[in-house]
Amino acid sequence: MAFFLLSFCSSCSYKQNQAFLERKDANAPITGFTGNVQVYKIKPQDILQVRNLQSIKYIVDDVPAGAGAGTGASSPGGGAAAAGQSYEVAEDGTVALPVIGRVKVDGLSRLEAANKIQDLYGKDLIKNPIIDVKIINLKVTVLGEVRRPGNYQLIKDNASLIDMLGEAGGITDKGNEKHVKVVRGGIVNPQIIELDLSDVASLSSPAMIMQNNDVVYIEQNKKSLRNEKLQNFSTLIQPILLLLNSALIITTIK
Repeated sequence: MAFFLLSFCSSCSYKQNQAFLERKDANAPITGFTGNVQVYKIKPQDILQVRNLQSIKYIVDDVPAGAGAGTGASSPGGGAAAAGQSYEVAEDGTVALPVIGRVKVDGLSRLEAANKIQDLYGKDLIKNPIIDVKIINLKVTVLGEVRRPGNYQLIKDNASLIDMLGEAGGITDKGNEKHVKVVRGGIVNPQIIELDLSDVASLSSPAMIMQNNDVVYIEQNKKSLRNEKLQNFSTLIQPILLLLNSALIITTIK
């Protein structure tokens, strides 16, 4: 009997069947979401990546080959240079750019800043510039039952929760896709949003659009929790069962 219990506890396992994006109640509200998604506005200390899609050399400073490590600058057409140079927004809300000097970008969206910088470069310096601006310090933190927890850059406009989970390698077999939490608003005004990724209707919710400093948490599913508790119980009781089994063998021999 003791040997049977030991074998049972040691071999307990389960297979979690996750259900993603099935059609459920289309009218079901998203728990905890009370507002519309706001377009991010540039702030002091933001890091902007600026490039001219027509000719990168007008935006990236010329540096000797091999220099500029960690600054985003390198030889024209090569890795970091192709991505554009990075510039920090000063406390006065301006960003210092080559040739044109300081440009006020505080309070502008990424697209508004790109258009403003494009107009300034297009006046006398560059013929028909196409200026691209990215805000590269924005991030989303993904925690819990994902394959690669961590911080992920929020560069893409309207990046969704699905995008972030893809970056994190997806939800593990232990994850509860029906109860995903997004903490939004930071420490000052935290808002907890609960999403059900097993419901395809959730894709159309504005709550799915990620905001800077969002924290995504994937909790364990109930089956995984039960299995973990059973495994802990098995680990705890195994020494006792081994003693009982040994005692039974000794008794039988005698």
